[in-house]
Amino acid sequence: MSINTIHKYDVLVDASGDCCPMPLLKMKMALAKMSPKEVLCIVTTDVGSKKDIPYYLSLTELCLIEQFDEGDVFTFVVQKN
Repeated sequence: MSINTIHKYDVLVDASGDCCPMPLLKMKMALAKMSPKEVLCIVTTDVGSKKDIPYYLSLTELCLIEQFDEGDVFTFVVQKN
């Protein structure tokens, strides 16, 4: 399944193979460069991201549009407000 067929996104962050805290840091760095209403897709293989990323987003005004798993790959689609 292609992630771009589910939701359109403006920025893709591939954090596959990165260990905690790198997926979260890469996501934050990408979001800092984005404009409001743009959509980011982050792909990670770090199982800790399943809790870390949604928790971080709950503390911000960022919107988690979708989160899904495909085996050992975890994908998050986030909109910057």
